[in-house]
Amino acid sequence: MIIDMPDTTTGAVTKRLVQLRESNGVITMGRVLTLVVCTLDSSEAEDAIDAANDASREHPCRVVVLARGDREAETKLDAQIRVGGDAGAAEVIVLRLQGELVSHESSVVIPFLLPDTPVVAWWPRGAPEFPSKDSVGRLATRRITDATFAADPQATIKRRRASYASGDTDLAWSRITYWRALLAASLDEPPFEPVESVTVSGLRDEPALDMLAGWLAARLGCPVRRRSGPLRVAVHRPSATMAIERPQTGRTATLTRTGDPDQRIALARRETRDCLAEELRRLDADEIYHEALAGIEKVTYE
Repeated sequence: MIIDMPDTTTGAVTKRLVQLRESNGVITMGRVLTLVVCTLDSSEAEDAIDAANDASREHPCRVVVLARGDREAETKLDAQIRVGGDAGAAEVIVLRLQGELVSHESSVVIPFLLPDTPVVAWWPRGAPEFPSKDSVGRLATRRITDATFAADPQATIKRRRASYASGDTDLAWSRITYWRALLAASLDEPPFEPVESVTVSGLRDEPALDMLAGWLAARLGCPVRRRSGPLRVAVHRPSATMAIERPQTGRTATLTRTGDPDQRIALARRETRDCLAEELRRLDADEIYHEALAGIEKVTYE
């Protein structure tokens, strides 16, 4: 069910939500959090809603989407309520802001926060430089950014350490979850020798690889090089090299070890919805993410 409410107020939208609960049995008792999605414009909102809907099947929530319009236009709020099949396991409220409302996002979103539940803020694109100091970010216990879609992804992920506050994370981090698991498992196999160096190669503008290099530098305490080239991570030990390589758009990686036959492993690029669902599983500080950000400064770029 989709209900459009053009040129409305937050009070009218709240009242309509109450009416829906009373007349149609739409309830919020099972919602475990409020996800506030801050989008740059209405055209970006639909992709974000699709990702949030998919993630909500694992984390039933109220999704409040803030779609920023023209700051110079007449001040106006257009709203849309989506429930039932059009909202996954969520209750979606789309708020399209124009005029002065664009500068007062937190005031608009506060009436829709579920009581006694955590608030998570997500910026699919155009995240503030300091998410924890943003007006919406201050309302949230968890703040999710995505350097992948920034104008300069590599510079953006490097700046995340300076802006880090407890509760911050970036989807570039969750995009490498399977890579981290595979590397950790491979390092637990013979030869049991210290790692001398690591080389991480791939697209220059892929911040997930910067996070991977930073994580390896922080955890292994050895030289880590980051370079452009085929998507590949090579771990060098005194008597052997272990490498994982995958085509940029492929779904299967090849694991090679000195003296052993190659292995084929499923390792597809993770979709935004999967990364978002993973980040919604924890609402505390991600200390390993913070360590990986710090580790980026130890990486040598070639």
